Amino acid sequence: MKKSALPIMTFALLFFWTSLVMAETYQLSMLPRYSSEEILKRISPLANHLSGSTNVEPYLTGNFDQYLKGLQSGTIEIGYQNPYIYTLASNEHEVIGMAVKGESGDKFRGIIIVRAGSQIASIDELKGKRVSFVGPTSAGGYLSQKLTLMQVGIDVEKDLELIEAVENKQENVIFSVYSGDADAGFIRESALGRVQKFVPPSAITVIKRTAWLPNWALSVKRSLPQQFKVLLKQKLLKLLKGHPVLRALKVDSLRPADDSEYNPVRQAAGLPMSAQQ
Repeated sequence: MKKSALPIMTFALLFFWTSLVMAETYQLSMLPRYSSEEILKRISPLANHLSGSTNVEPYLTGNFDQYLKGLQSGTIEIGYQNPYIYTLASNEHEVIGMAVKGESGDKFRGIIIVRAGSQIASIDELKGKRVSFVGPTSAGGYLSQKLTLMQVGIDVEKDLELIEAVENKQENVIFSVYSGDADAGFIRESALGRVQKFVPPSAITVIKRTAWLPNWALSVKRSLPQQFKVLLKQKLLKLLKGHPVLRALKVDSLRPADDSEYNPVRQAAGLPMSAQQ
């Protein structure tokens, strides 16, 4: 007697449906440094690339504080953020990839600028001066400079009159220096050319290129299954320069990274150092 294939098909469909229902869904987010539309453009291809047996979905936050809380609470399982925000969340998150981009590769630094013709010629002359900076969470527009000045005995919080830039924009630091509202400014090295239409390059002088810092971190929640974290690292290694995922993120590659590589940021921020490799 011929057996009906219906029970087998029913079982197969039930197994398939159960697998879909039980599949984990993880949230991938990016520090909201840009508009929501821009962030979605940047991280959606990465979310698709990392999805497989586990679903990875883009997730948006409204500001830096919400983003950090998302990392620390575990709402955001996969994050892409600047090195300072990563160090603040590194008890809950671990880095699995570091951004590599342009000539400076896997690192970047800040600069200290003054208006051309300023009497300030070196960082030793910054004490007591009005200094515009991007914001306390900015690696290239604050922590890089803070680390360099620490090394020569200058405490930026005590020895300088700090002025936080409007909307924490690098451009507004440059405008403050150019207009004379600030005696000096802290910006990321790559930001210097952003206002050339409004501020002639000859009007700004760089008096110091400051400490190198590790680049942006792609991190995962530490409590995620180890097998899943290994799989993510493998998928990242397969991304070669020019891949659509990397083009969307605006980086050349994402290299493997260790938590201890972010210790210079911790040093500048006054956070406990990491010995993890």
